[in-house]
Amino acid sequence: MSVADKNKRLIVISGATAIGKTALSIQLAQHFNSEIISADSRQFYKELKIGATPPSQEELIKVKHHFIQHLSVKDDYNVGLFEKDAIAVLYTLFKKTDTLIMAGGSGLYIDAVCNGLDTFPEVDEKIKKELSAEYKNKGITFLQDELKKRDPVYFDIVDINNPQRLIRALAVIRESRKPFSSFRNKTSAKRDFKISHFSLEMEREKLYERINRRVDLMMEEELLKEVENLIPYKNKNALQTVGYKELFSYFDGEISLEEAINKIKQNTRRFAKRQISWFKREENIQHISCEKAFQKIIKSSP
Repeated sequence: MSVADKNKRLIVISGATAIGKTALSIQLAQHFNSEIISADSRQFYKELKIGATPPSQEELIKVKHHFIQHLSVKDDYNVGLFEKDAIAVLYTLFKKTDTLIMAGGSGLYIDAVCNGLDTFPEVDEKIKKELSAEYKNKGITFLQDELKKRDPVYFDIVDINNPQRLIRALAVIRESRKPFSSFRNKTSAKRDFKISHFSLEMEREKLYERINRRVDLMMEEELLKEVENLIPYKNKNALQTVGYKELFSYFDGEISLEEAINKIKQNTRRFAKRQISWFKREENIQHISCEKAFQKIIKSSP
């Protein structure tokens, strides 16, 4: 597909978890008679029906979504595959519409679609194995401490509860002896469609209250049972995430259920803070209040 005249527009809605991206993206898609590309990597997996808070069946009926619960936690999937798949879907959909919506809170995945992937040095397998062994023997705190010391810039925005992300960054640092962040955003892929990126903002106290309420609701919806059914797969990369790791610790007898729930709330608030930091760093993002966001976006220049 060629859209060199820039008639086509991708509206990106990003922001912290629980801030209201799903509802807004559906409202926009209905207004533009469009479809939604999900850029929330947790929502790719069909087993994560509660903890990943994917759109409800009612919401999915309202608007066609792509990349929602299309994978299993047993599948190997990464940001490189997502970039390829998402661009292919976008080009197909742009043949029948001028405006598409992409929504999610996974900054790395959004960046891949908007700007392409960064180029990192090849890492010796020996380094990766050493880091994996250190994680196994010393725990995730060891990885967090080393990354904070060697690359505080990336530490402030990465999901520090995801050991795979930490190992990947530290492997590049040990191989190159340079900060992982120094390799990021060096080049930008040329997309033959316009991109309008809006990141939602909300008063921090209100956002944290919404997060806490959401966790309580997930527990009422039997998140505990969902996680119990996933114990055989708890080491899969898809499950190295907030809401699942804490409850795996509960089932392992390491913490009480009350402690696990409190940790989910705490770690989700921390995750939200890192999401905010991630999107704050990008120059081409328009930061808008959740209030009247719909009106502001539809009135923005195409």
